[in-house]
Amino acid sequence: MSGSDNPYNGSFGNQMTATTSFGAAPAPAPATAAGSYITDTTTANFGRDVIEESRKQPVLVDFWAPWCGPCKQLTPVLEKVVNEAKGRVRLVKMNIDDHPSIAGQLGIQSIPAVIAFVNGRPADGFMGAVPESQISQFIDRIAGPAGADEAAEIEAVLTEAAELLAAGNINEAAQLYGAVMQADPENAKALAGMAECMIAANQHERARQVLSELPEELSKDAGIQAVLKKLEQIEEARKLGDPVALERDLAANPDDHEARLKLAKILNVEGRRDEAAEHLLLIMRKDRAFDDDGARRQLLQFFEVWGFKDPATVSARRKLSAMLFS
Repeated sequence: MSGSDNPYNGSFGNQMTATTSFGAAPAPAPATAAGSYITDTTTANFGRDVIEESRKQPVLVDFWAPWCGPCKQLTPVLEKVVNEAKGRVRLVKMNIDDHPSIAGQLGIQSIPAVIAFVNGRPADGFMGAVPESQISQFIDRIAGPAGADEAAEIEAVLTEAAELLAAGNINEAAQLYGAVMQADPENAKALAGMAECMIAANQHERARQVLSELPEELSKDAGIQAVLKKLEQIEEARKLGDPVALERDLAANPDDHEARLKLAKILNVEGRRDEAAEHLLLIMRKDRAFDDDGARRQLLQFFEVWGFKDPATVSARRKLSAMLFS
């Protein structure tokens, strides 16, 4: 699902202008012909180019010389891997013929030598013209596996979006979900979250439409399935009548379990989860056989949609367990 055909990319409430950038590389160092993540340095600029910069991200320093044959072998491979890392590390090259003092201070006696600086200090290194796979492993060890920072950032944004949605800030939540989907168009949590925003904005048909167009494997995600079940519960509740009339029926006849079950379903879609659960638990206390244990089955369906950690789920599950196993 590309950004151009992503059905969620349209405006949401006319305010969805997601611009968050995930895993973005830091501002590039001055570019050279070798690439935007690679530059040369001097003795005078070493503090700025290496020590200070390494406090922001790992910096690899390549100590080389024009006469060094292995340096000529290492250079194109090293530069290729650094550029493919897309800003996870920077490469700073130092010609030891022109600037020998730094290499001498570090005790470098043969070249090529590559030293990784992290937080202003040498952290690791290697010598010689090593193969590409070894350089990639070295960068992963210094900077972490590719995509790790982006994944953590996306997860943090998804958490913030869920909190905003729970607080009723629908447009703000939708903006964050949309931003995640720009970075990862098939992120199931973001897709489910965006559909939840649509439901909260009373755009039920739109939510169902976009979820129905997902690839088969993605549609099987538990979060997506929970939203689809929520939509089914909403559609069913619309056909169950007036909740005020149902409450009136229950006041006249507290043992009208059919009315109580309908009221529980309506209360659920209104977000009154604790009340919905209490009605179902009351049916179970009075008549477990009603509708072939239908109240318990309905409560379990609520749990699937609410989620295992939802406070209403935790509370109702505790009461259900006490009832079943006391």
